[in-house]
Amino acid sequence: MKKLRKKFEVFYVYPLVSGFLLFLSFPKMDFFFFAWIALVPLLVALYNQNNWTAFRMGFLAGLVYFFGTTYWIYHSINVYGSVPFLTSLLIVLILCFYLSLYPALFSLLFSLTIKKTHLPVMCVAPLFWTALEFVRSYALTGFPWSSLGYSQYKFLPFIQIADITGIYGVSFLLVAFNGALADMLLLKTRRYERPLYPLLPTIVSFALVVALTFFTFSYGFYRLHNKGTGTDIKVAIVQGNIEQDEKWDRAYQQSVISVYKDLSLEAAKQNPVLIVWPETSVPFYFSYDKELSDDLISFQKSLNAYLLFGSVLVKKDVRAYASVPSPEIKTGQGEPGYTNSAVLLDKDGKVSYIYDKMHLVPFGEYVPLRKVLFFIEKLVFGIGDYIPGSSYIKAITPFGTFGTLICYEIIFPGLVRKFYTSGGDFIVTITNDAWFGRTSGPYQHFSMAVFRAIENRKPVIRAANTGISGVIDSAGRILSKTDLFNRTVLITDIKTDRSLTIYTKYGDILSYLCIVFSLLLLFKNWSK
Repeated sequence: MKKLRKKFEVFYVYPLVSGFLLFLSFPKMDFFFFAWIALVPLLVALYNQNNWTAFRMGFLAGLVYFFGTTYWIYHSINVYGSVPFLTSLLIVLILCFYLSLYPALFSLLFSLTIKKTHLPVMCVAPLFWTALEFVRSYALTGFPWSSLGYSQYKFLPFIQIADITGIYGVSFLLVAFNGALADMLLLKTRRYERPLYPLLPTIVSFALVVALTFFTFSYGFYRLHNKGTGTDIKVAIVQGNIEQDEKWDRAYQQSVISVYKDLSLEAAKQNPVLIVWPETSVPFYFSYDKELSDDLISFQKSLNAYLLFGSVLVKKDVRAYASVPSPEIKTGQGEPGYTNSAVLLDKDGKVSYIYDKMHLVPFGEYVPLRKVLFFIEKLVFGIGDYIPGSSYIKAITPFGTFGTLICYEIIFPGLVRKFYTSGGDFIVTITNDAWFGRTSGPYQHFSMAVFRAIENRKPVIRAANTGISGVIDSAGRILSKTDLFNRTVLITDIKTDRSLTIYTKYGDILSYLCIVFSLLLLFKNWSK
């Protein structure tokens, strides 16, 4: 009976505890300190397990971890995709099954390796975890949501290292700390089973963790006290708080436009240099709908400020991309195509910059592998598949240069850095998180922008239709932010930053090194 209880604890309780602690580390819960110990139960339990058991334990931990942090996806599928509640939960579970394969594979590789090596857990675990977390960010269009490092967005002294290593370096350090704790707990067991197991690796690993931690925090405090040499500028964010079912309803078109006009006039009283509206904030096709476009330009000239807004744009001669054209659009040149775009008007009302979103949301803005998945339509209502943009173009203004990341794009560190490899002053991201309701989705989405600010040393201006809008400085401090589902204006001074960080310049070198060393470690141990 005692053995059965022990097996139950090892096979089920320990993985569940790890998964639950990981979930609690992220917003809204925000118990970020749990991430420093969350993996210890799993790492200890994985020691000396057979392959299938290790895989299953990792999968179970991952299922709790990812369902806890991505459950909110059901909301947009259920409420706006008109998919029944249970079916929407099933779709989320299928996604979580896929995501859980990564901690499952981590557990399998870790269990296989730790049996055959004298290396401490602290050296083995972060290599495999970071390599797989990085792969997950790119495989099958990529989904880097819930990367472990994101749990630390409030722990500013610790995460400043991201301007060297990126978000994956923060994950690496967290897993290394978990590994050092696991080493101490497993030392007696490893020495008992392998009498020749040397103490030196454990001692060295513990000393290395102490040294890394000391360096990380020393660097963090240095960066937090570095004031920089940028220019102060005043920006205004307009949070329209427009309901999804009103957004494209012609009956509400004028009232939606009036909301943004009134809020912008209020903001203009404080003389900002830039006013930012959220993703697809204008309820018409800018430039194509001449009357409404001219009206917007005429209004914008009265603001004495640059205006950046999100709009769906109509592109002509793109038969190969368009799928479900709007019956209202007649180009006379075949089927139209659409882009999810950001448009910047200068003080004279001239279009000075247009950026077309490059990384589209699968099953939200397009259906991947449409020829194979011909029976699947987009899960949320829209005008059809969008055309992806292809240029990392930045806006050039008298008060600085900036790139505009639209919604989903801000979660991809490798994409964001490419806007700034040749310089830049700040980051703008526009989004519409109304899809997620009052779930933890908007909070998690906002927290990721903190890392883009630190990685590139650029302040971030975030405009969201229903929130959370806010401003983050180049050290990751949240200077101001709004609440969800408030109609409001946020006006904040930011300091531009022209720094070119190691991460911006060289990218995810650490992650590639983790992949290389993981493969070398596997080859060495499997060839024995």
